[in-house]
Amino acid sequence: MSDAKADVNAKKKADNTASSHTLLEGRLGYKLESALLVRALTHRSYAYENGGLPTNERLEFLGDSVLGLVVTDTLYRTHPDLPEGQLAKLRAAVVNSRALAEVGRGLELGSFIRLGRGEEGTGGRDKASILADTLEAVIGAVYLDQGLDAAGELVHRLFDPLIEKSSNLGAGLDWKTSLQELTATEGLGVPEYLVTETGPDHEKTFTAAARVGGVSYGTGTGRSKKEAEQQAAESAWRAIRSAADERAKVAAAEASAAAKASVEAEAVAAAEASAAADKAAAAEKAAAAKEAVAADEAVEAPSTAASDTASA
Repeated sequence: MSDAKADVNAKKKADNTASSHTLLEGRLGYKLESALLVRALTHRSYAYENGGLPTNERLEFLGDSVLGLVVTDTLYRTHPDLPEGQLAKLRAAVVNSRALAEVGRGLELGSFIRLGRGEEGTGGRDKASILADTLEAVIGAVYLDQGLDAAGELVHRLFDPLIEKSSNLGAGLDWKTSLQELTATEGLGVPEYLVTETGPDHEKTFTAAARVGGVSYGTGTGRSKKEAEQQAAESAWRAIRSAADERAKVAAAEASAAAKASVEAEAVAAAEASAAADKAAAAEKAAAAKEAVAADEAVEAPSTAASDTASA
């Protein structure tokens, strides 16, 4: 290849890189220093294949801290009554590899990452771990280039919808913990997870079964063991919760029927007591009347006798 042709190819590659960076910066809402953005997008696989270039790992470390700070501050201020444990669950629902990867997919971040040939060939552009790490590196780059206010604004724009959604998840904040709490309440024992995996190393699928007391209550699948176990825990939680709710519903209906029968029995007893009282009162009244008649007759009898004697 001639030097002139090499120069043309290099210029074309540089133009394409600049164009893609402009597109990403438009989605982020910030224009960053070019070298900083390039480093944020450089995965270690690319760096190692190209002579040991700087990777995005230090920026990822920084961005992770910035993200955690902004999310934690937001949760602390918007949920003043929640205890520390619940706040920690909310933060974990937002700041985790799967959630970050979904945000990264929304930005189509995978198309901008500089990957080595090995990662490129095994679907690295859509791997949750790579997307999550790169997004954190980008946040770190925004912090270095624009400051904490700008980085915080970016985090709010990207993650506030997820924070709001997580606040309404309830048991869904951590299905494994919620399942363990539910099985303890129901006296069922401690859940265990049986996990199997299929597929090649770069594209494994994990299947988990959630068992409690030797009984399987739910299964789940995912690209990681953790994801499969969370799905299995969710399925088991819903099954056990539904059965518990049904039992509570039946018990409530039985209690309501028993209460109704008791009220009806009390009403019958009260009616019978009232009738007996009325009957007794009537008998007393009749006896009193009879006594009054007898008394009148007793008074009239001497008068009649005296009258008869006078006439004689």
